[in-house]
Order: sequence, then C-alpha cells, then structure tokens
Amino acid sequence: MYDKISKFFETEYPLNQHGIEELLSLFKRKEFKKGEILLKANTSEKELRFLNSGIVREFYATPEKETNINFYTKPQFVSDLFSFSNNSSTNKNQEALSDIELLTIEKEPFTKLLEKYECGKSFIDLSFQKLLKQKELFEYNRITKSADELYQELFIYKTHWLEKIPQYHIASYLNITPETLSRIRKRIS
Repeated sequence: MYDKISKFFETEYPLNQHGIEELLSLFKRKEFKKGEILLKANTSEKELRFLNSGIVREFYATPEKETNINFYTKPQFVSDLFSFSNNSSTNKNQEALSDIELLTIEKEPFTKLLEKYECGKSFIDLSFQKLLKQKELFEYNRITKSADELYQELFIYKTHWLEKIPQYHIASYLNITPETLSRIRKRIS
C-alpha cells in the first residue's frame, strides 16, 4: 500500500529513513468511487491526499460550465497545496474519474513531522516551485498555441490521458467542443 508514496518521497523529496517510516505510519487509506467529489471550491484543504491509484480530474466550475485544468493519473499528491499551506479556501474542484485509492494525512501531524525532521520548508518550497512552473507553462500554452498544437502535445507527452480520460473531458481541458476535438483527432491520426 505504501510502495508508491515511499518511492515518491525517495525520488522527489528525500527524507531520512526514520522520517519516511514515521511519515508513512501517519497516512490513512481512503477509497472513493467513480463520480465522487474529493474537493469542492470554497472549502479549505485540511489534509494532504496522495493518489495511490485511479484517475482524478481537477476543474473550475461556474453555474454555466466546468473547465478541466488538470488530470492526475500517476501516483502523486493531488491536494491544493496553496489552500493547504495558507489555510485559505480553494477555487478548485476535484472528482474521481474512476474508483480511486488515496493515502491521506491531516495537516497538523504532517506539519509537526516536517518540522521534526527539518525538511518541511524544503518540501513546501519545492512543491510550490513545481506547481508554479506547471501553471505558467499551462497558461503560456493555452494563450500561444492552437487547439491542434495543444492536442499534439498531449499526443506526445500525455498519451496516458488520451487513453484513460473520456474525450469530452479532454475537449474541456483544451477549451474546445467535443466535435472540434473529433475533427482534430481525425486530422492528426
């Protein structure tokens, strides 16, 4: 159950062995069924969630529409780290696109553990740097590239998304209609 998160910390945020063992002992396993909401806008993150298996979609919602902003398909943290770190409400929503398994840890024990092993600042700083880099690239691509170019990037770099995620969700992510996506797919294939 802890293999994926253990490997994640070993490669992304190395802790000493005692720190990893203690951290893993604090995580609880949770399961969500396809269609269940993990995070709702205007709430605050109270726990870190690590995706052990399954697919999560992250999106913004208005009364008129939902716009997908990310999909999580690989073992990684899926929490809104800004909301978690700053005790602020989130603008994001998250939904299970398949049955999923999460490992979760509440904020207080996580913070105490990171302080104990003096790696908390490093973990938060590195996490934010990665998130900001991803967000900047996402925004840059959305503004400067055509839907065809964006789809081609998904085809090259995120084929697992195209294989696992319903096409109408991919269309929302690309900010196009499903019909336009179908035409792009025909041209590129």
